[in-house]
Amino acid sequence: MSIPQEIADAIVDPKAYANGKKVDDAFAFLRKEMPFAQAQPEGFDPFWVVTKHADILEVERQNELFHNGDRATVVTPIEIDKKVRELMGGPHLVRSLVQMDNPDHMNYRKLTQGWFMPQNLKKLEGRIREIAKVFIDRMADMGGECDFARDVAFLFPLHVIMEVLGVPESDEPRMLKLTQELFGSADPELNRRGEAANDFEAGLAALQETVGEFMAYFNDMTEDRRAHPREDLASVIANGRIEGQPLDHFAAMSYYIIAATAGHDTTSNTTAGGLWALAENPGQFAKLKADPSLIPSYLEESIRWVTPVKHFMRSATADAVVHGTKVAKGDWMMLSYPSGNRDEDVFADPFTFKVDRSPNKHVSFGYGAHVCLGQHLGRMEMRILWEELLPRLQSVELNGAPKLSEANFVCGPKAVPIRYKMN
Repeated sequence: MSIPQEIADAIVDPKAYANGKKVDDAFAFLRKEMPFAQAQPEGFDPFWVVTKHADILEVERQNELFHNGDRATVVTPIEIDKKVRELMGGPHLVRSLVQMDNPDHMNYRKLTQGWFMPQNLKKLEGRIREIAKVFIDRMADMGGECDFARDVAFLFPLHVIMEVLGVPESDEPRMLKLTQELFGSADPELNRRGEAANDFEAGLAALQETVGEFMAYFNDMTEDRRAHPREDLASVIANGRIEGQPLDHFAAMSYYIIAATAGHDTTSNTTAGGLWALAENPGQFAKLKADPSLIPSYLEESIRWVTPVKHFMRSATADAVVHGTKVAKGDWMMLSYPSGNRDEDVFADPFTFKVDRSPNKHVSFGYGAHVCLGQHLGRMEMRILWEELLPRLQSVELNGAPKLSEANFVCGPKAVPIRYKMN
């Protein structure tokens, strides 16, 4: 049975994700009526849509049976996929951990895994708190009005990951711009061309330019860190070895790009969306303010609520069964994380934001071998920001309509105008 065309087109449409409700309604329909079925949006190869929390976990658990890297890891139109393969000799413009399967995935992950473990991150806590205080002081000086997304949520995690990576502060605006071009390639306010991406080839060319600019920047950084290693993540990547050999150029550049982009954008989206939810729910803000011990559960609810990574694709390496349905070798499937995080079988009142939601077994970080490498750093950044901001934030409300970015892969709020009182 095929998913109705209107629904199939909606779940790949960047504008539907910017609308929010449209894509929520599409996935709610699928969970109820067609929890595992094939979609064929116009211009795309057919793919299975995995909408249920349990099925997402089941697919992610079996990373030898369901591969990341054999086909495009993000839902990609046929024309773009063809062009990328012609250009790159494979389906990926970059090949980071996200696009790898074992043994490469395990080997490359080990290279930096120690950096992102909680015991190592503890030594960063003091510095992250200093950075958070700078942004909160800045917010206090803004006269009670700001765009929380652009003025705080985008910039705080960006500064943290750039410091970890070893990128100088003067280059942070460039890194933010390139990240927004990469993830917001369909959004006329964010992409490189500054216009609607109606032409696949023009859109791909712009993406290539963005990736090329990233690679030129990090190539220079690699040469510097090989000559002058420092105590930063860039030095680990530049001097890393896989099975005794240095990283090849494409793999090293891809590693930098995933660290420099996913390392802040997902945290930024969650932070902005979490405050948006509080501004819309004064009772929840009051509950959190009265009991700061709820900060950890508030963070998990923010992560569930925003779900900044909307999907990853997998392909079957052999015939398989998912949700009682036969899947053929080579079949492509979309793991829809926002749908899993609104699954009525797992979450009571999934469309209600609750700062004290417990348990909260969201799938925003993925599961299994590909679980997000930076999840502990992201949680730590957000916890510290709220530990510092919450005691000083007396009231908050929306000061205009927030806006979501137009993207179907990594996205969230691009504007959250607020009015607030701080001490």
